[in-house]
Amino acid sequence: MKILLAGCDGQLGFELQRSLAVLGDVAAMDRSRCDLADPVSIRAAIRAERPDIVVNAAAYTAVDKAEQEPELALRVNGQGPGIMAAEAQALGALMVHYSTDYVFDGGQDAPYRESDATDPAGAYGHSKLVGEQAVATACERHLVLRTSWVYGAHGANFLKTMLRAMRERDTLRVVGDQTGAPTGAALIADATAQMLGRYLSQSGKDTPFPFGTYHLAARGETTWYDYAVLIGRLARDAGAPLKVQPEQIQRIGTDEYPLPARRPKSSRLDTGKLRATFGLTLPCWEDGVRQVLRILLGA
Repeated sequence: MKILLAGCDGQLGFELQRSLAVLGDVAAMDRSRCDLADPVSIRAAIRAERPDIVVNAAAYTAVDKAEQEPELALRVNGQGPGIMAAEAQALGALMVHYSTDYVFDGGQDAPYRESDATDPAGAYGHSKLVGEQAVATACERHLVLRTSWVYGAHGANFLKTMLRAMRERDTLRVVGDQTGAPTGAALIADATAQMLGRYLSQSGKDTPFPFGTYHLAARGETTWYDYAVLIGRLARDAGAPLKVQPEQIQRIGTDEYPLPARRPKSSRLDTGKLRATFGLTLPCWEDGVRQVLRILLGA
C-alpha cells in the first residue's frame, strides 16, 4: 500500500508522517517535490509514485495575506487539490483533503453540520471551499475533512504564539468573542489513520465505504481568550517563567483587533456524522493542549 503525502513539512503533515506509517509506504513530499501552485509538479509527483491513497496536507494558510494574494491562494487551495483529485481518480486511488471552518460565515448559533450552507467571508475561505468542491467533483473516492483552530508541537500556531508572548511581552490582549474548538494536529492525524485503516480493511468487500465530507474537531468549545488563559495556567504550573500571568491577559472584542480578513464569530463544527459513521471518540480540546505543552516545556 503506497500513500502520497503532500505538505509533509507542515504541522499536520509532520503528524501524518507518524500516523500513516503503520498503514503502508509513505512518500512524504514538501513543496519542492509537490507544489500545489504548479500543476506540472502535482501531476509529475503523483504519476511517478502511483499511490493507492493521496493525502493532501499542503495549503496556503496565510489568512490575512490571502486578501492581498487571492489568485495565489485560489491556485494552491482551490485548483491544486482539484488536479490532485483528478490524478487520484485516474489511478482509482482515494483522495484525502483537509478543509476549514472558514468555508462558513460564522454567524450561525448552532455548531455547523456538513449539510449547512457554506458562505465564506474572505479570500482564504473561498479558496478552501473551491478546493473541497473540486476534490469532491474530480474523485469519487474522497474524504474531505473540515477542522478548526489547528495547533501542534511542530510549526507555527496560536498556542506557541501565546506561550512566546507571555514569556516576552509586558501585556497581552486576546479576542474573547470568537468561539471554536482548538484541535491538535496529532488528533487529526490519528483520526485520519483510523479512517484509512477502515478503508483498507473494507477494500474488495461488498460493504461500501462512506466517502464524503466530515467535520473533525476536538470536543467542547472555548474562545481565543479562554484558550490563552489555559495555556498560561498550564505553562505556569509546569514552571515556565512568564512575564504576563494568565490573570493579566486582557479580554477584547473582535472590533478592537482589526485584521485584513474577517474571522468567523463561530467556528464550532458538529462532529456527530464522523463519530456515528466511524465510531471515533474525540477528546476534549483541553487534553490536546496539555499534551502539546508537555512536549514544548519538557514537563
